[in-house]
Amino acid sequence: MKEMGNEHKKQDTGHIDACELPKGFAPKRFEIVILGGGSAAFAAALKATENGVDVAICEEDVIGGTCLNRGCIPSKSLLKASEVFYYSAHQPFHGIEIPKGKVDLAGLIEQKDELVHSLRQEKYLNILAGNKKIHYFRGKASFISENEVKVEDQILIGERFIVATGATPQIIPFKGMEKVDFLNSTTALDLKELPSSMVIIGGRFVAVEMAQMFAHFGTKVTILQRSKRIIPEEEEEISEGLKEHLEEEGIKVITGVKIVELYKKGGKQTVRAEVDGSLSEFEGERLLMATGNAPNTKALNLEAAGVKVDENGFIVTDEHMRTSNPKIFAAGDVAGKMPLVTVAAAEGSVAAQNALNTGSLKIVDYSVIPRAIFTQPNVASVGLIERDAVAKGFSVVSRTLDLRHVPKARAIWDTRGLIKIVAEEATGRILGVHILAPEAAEVIHNAGLLVKNKMTLKNAVEKIDVYPTLSEMVKLCAQSFYKDVKQLSCCAE
Repeated sequence: MKEMGNEHKKQDTGHIDACELPKGFAPKRFEIVILGGGSAAFAAALKATENGVDVAICEEDVIGGTCLNRGCIPSKSLLKASEVFYYSAHQPFHGIEIPKGKVDLAGLIEQKDELVHSLRQEKYLNILAGNKKIHYFRGKASFISENEVKVEDQILIGERFIVATGATPQIIPFKGMEKVDFLNSTTALDLKELPSSMVIIGGRFVAVEMAQMFAHFGTKVTILQRSKRIIPEEEEEISEGLKEHLEEEGIKVITGVKIVELYKKGGKQTVRAEVDGSLSEFEGERLLMATGNAPNTKALNLEAAGVKVDENGFIVTDEHMRTSNPKIFAAGDVAGKMPLVTVAAAEGSVAAQNALNTGSLKIVDYSVIPRAIFTQPNVASVGLIERDAVAKGFSVVSRTLDLRHVPKARAIWDTRGLIKIVAEEATGRILGVHILAPEAAEVIHNAGLLVKNKMTLKNAVEKIDVYPTLSEMVKLCAQSFYKDVKQLSCCAE
């Protein structure tokens, strides 16, 4: 198989490399040895050093992890650029006309790379240089025993270990994979020329974000999703709403797809797939695999340390981030619990505190963590979706409010989307809030506090919001449990 795209360049770490020890030096001892150099690893290191502990960080690739180098930061920068380009020529205000202009993708990629380099220096390398309790060892780390790891020619002995090596894009070996050139979510962000067409295999958050980004720049995009819905982990109303808006912008969304074979045809990357019992061909200048992530565990020699992994290779941990070996903890995407950078950082901090036994054992409460997809409109969610709440034994009530009933959405001429609140029937406790709307990723923090603090619909109704704001949608949806919000005047209670 041929995976296309630029390889990441090794970073200039300056004097930090002085921490690397020449061959022949005696083993180095640390209270905590951390494998990995991303958000989870640095959160763990900083928490440990706050408690006066010297730690080692081992990283073979570019410092900063997926979020900074290959995920959140670069993708959101390019998504915003695509929105500026597309919506300038597709805006709703009468009396304004803006020429469509053109896209210099190479220039945008260069600006994105400058941003990543700057943040890597500020948020990671400067920490390594300034925090004398963090010792950086560059190279591939693997366990020799439950007490030792080897990093290049250096042996590190640890009282405790935290594995935070992250994950990388998963490539499913479809028939004919070796006959095509394909991109993944990393290499797609390094393209210097805009493809005329693209087929994306996958339909979750990476797929829909990439689809809209390239479509906004002018690429003809087709999404092929295995399940019956894109973003199937979200409420059905949210999933179907996003599909509708993507299609309105010219993106072809095909669901219920079974990939049969990949091959080249007339210079195009071609996918033969079964859809509704019939075979179809989908062609694109580029093929993007957005088929999930695989944990970076294969090279760690976890067996030597007595650390168990699940059937997909993710490290198995308990609620305290402890692995099957009580001396070894795991955090972030390698543990496979919730693939968010915020979660990785929280897990890293918890792992460090528990490894050091700094009081009562800590846990991460995943049930109250908000998440977002940065399409336009955004998708954002916190708490339980309705079917999961029912499965957990709750008797629930729910309401869905169309965005056209939110005054700020009317004022900005963007009423795409909806908000849904799921609540416990007997108490009115808010169990989940789910939004498809402009700026939903910002609004969800409002809802997150309601879920986290086990607040009720009446609590949400009683709060007073700034008017007009999109955040008001949470209160309006809560009001819809008690009255017809279409019959309310502005700001009416």
